[in-house]
Amino acid sequence: MTPDPSFFTLHRNLPREGPGQPEDVHWALYAAAVPEDARIADLACGPGADTRTLAKARPGARIEAVDRVPHFVAEARVRTAAYGSRVTVREGDMAEVTGPYDFIWCAGGIYFLGVTEGLRLWRKALAPGGRIAFSEPCLPPRPSAAARAFWAEEYPAITGIEGIRERVAAAGCRVLGERMVLGAAFRAYYEPMARRIAALRPGADAALGGVLDAAEIEIERWQAAPDDIAYALLVVAPE
Repeated sequence: MTPDPSFFTLHRNLPREGPGQPEDVHWALYAAAVPEDARIADLACGPGADTRTLAKARPGARIEAVDRVPHFVAEARVRTAAYGSRVTVREGDMAEVTGPYDFIWCAGGIYFLGVTEGLRLWRKALAPGGRIAFSEPCLPPRPSAAARAFWAEEYPAITGIEGIRERVAAAGCRVLGERMVLGAAFRAYYEPMARRIAALRPGADAALGGVLDAAEIEIERWQAAPDDIAYALLVVAPE
């Protein structure tokens, strides 16, 4: 389903479409031992922030970035144009990629497929020795009420890290490394959005005002528990 046009009014030209930092990408490349000339997929690439980081970090790699939203595909193409033909960005379904890839990166998008289901699909697209890195919402061992409230509506089935590991194992994969994505990674997403909300608020019509209100509430809920609201970033490989 295509999001409301007011959604794109808010999200147009934001640096990211989810929490993260270049450091997360660099960590995953290291943990997965991704070679310099790797074939890489960036699935659910959004506007291309991580695609660009992957291209910088592996200048000999060929990268295919995929997103189902034409708006984000267009932005990602602009942001990665400097890397020429070795980076391609296309509109498509991340459930239907075929590869073969040496490394699959997916920041936040596996949520739409399910961890087990997504990994089962993607492992078929890996070259021998290939690795997958993905991030997934994750509760801390003793989550605050504010952290539970943050995820309650959007992701009531959220688990802690043990639950994510179980879903990885159910897909026939093993964990090679894991790291928490929180704090600065969420600020990198929410702070530009907050500035855009403030810029758009004067003169916003009812539809846009509703989108801005919802985004503002989300930011406020994150601000209530910034140390408890996190994604887990895992690097995994087929057994």
